[in-house]
Amino acid sequence: MQHDNVKTTTLCPSSRPELPNSVIFGVISGTVEKPNVNYLKKTQPVTEKLLKLASPVTPAEVFRTASSCATNKCQHFDGNNCRLAQRVVEKLPITAEKLPPCAIRKDCRWFQQEGKAACLRCPQIITDNYHASELVREVSMPTTIGE
Repeated sequence: MQHDNVKTTTLCPSSRPELPNSVIFGVISGTVEKPNVNYLKKTQPVTEKLLKLASPVTPAEVFRTASSCATNKCQHFDGNNCRLAQRVVEKLPITAEKLPPCAIRKDCRWFQQEGKAACLRCPQIITDNYHASELVREVSMPTTIGE
């Protein structure tokens, strides 16, 4: 998301599609047990029309969206880092053999903070995952700053 060589913002790769200025950067495929993100070549602005395509499930079950990192307004941010990105890298297995072709990487909070290790785990992340494993549920739970 660069315009006129001016960096706009750091993006959260696990944001809600209904947040302002959200973009879709991936579509979920695979199975309930083994979901997989298919990355788009270019981000797409979130529109009502696109969100309706997810029906009857929630848009966050079908699309991976990114929006501005909320930093201190987010339950996962500890003042310096995204604890969700840290837990993803520390606890989830690698699911990609090489860096996925991600349209938001240069602006992604997880990549900026955790590097390639976050990208190799990213394809298994679904924002609304109602069939998540115990491990995925544990990783996604916000924790206290002193963890």
